[in-house]
Amino acid sequence: MPRCFWCTDDPLYQAYHDEEWGVPQRDARQLFEMLLLEGAQAGLSWITVLKKRERYRQVLHGFDPQRLARLTDEEIELLMQDPGIIRNRLKLKAVRQNAQAWLKLEDPVAWLWSFVGGAPKINHFSDRSQMLAVTPEAEAMSKALRKAGFNFVGPTICYAFMQATGMVMDHTTDCDRYAQLKGS
Repeated sequence: MPRCFWCTDDPLYQAYHDEEWGVPQRDARQLFEMLLLEGAQAGLSWITVLKKRERYRQVLHGFDPQRLARLTDEEIELLMQDPGIIRNRLKLKAVRQNAQAWLKLEDPVAWLWSFVGGAPKINHFSDRSQMLAVTPEAEAMSKALRKAGFNFVGPTICYAFMQATGMVMDHTTDCDRYAQLKGS
């Protein structure tokens, strides 16, 4: 099956590409998980995060924002010892900070989707040279998230989040998923 140029032959990556990336997501817990994972990815490859996602789900209490908002400094220090996750103190402290900010949002799903007008934005890229790393919508989301108290939410992270959660559909036109998702 033809896939986007970035998808390697790693079965985990292929499953992510084929089943998740670019699919519109409106579940609050899933959106929160992806926002945290995109922040964890900063400076790393996405496959690194994918390989650690199940462990993140275990140690971050299924990405429960109520529980993560109460993480103690001692718990963060314990997480720093876990080789199954990315051991970056600033990123782990951002998990707590972002959970606290998330809980203050009245309707995080509608709010996040508002940056693309409430419906997926479908791009029609035929190759990697056309793909973007940042858009005005991602810049606006980043600015608003920071204002709301979030961390590790720069414009590039926000655009990757938008792509991952289907707010933006960036499968290339030669990818089988492009035709499947274009109509949804």
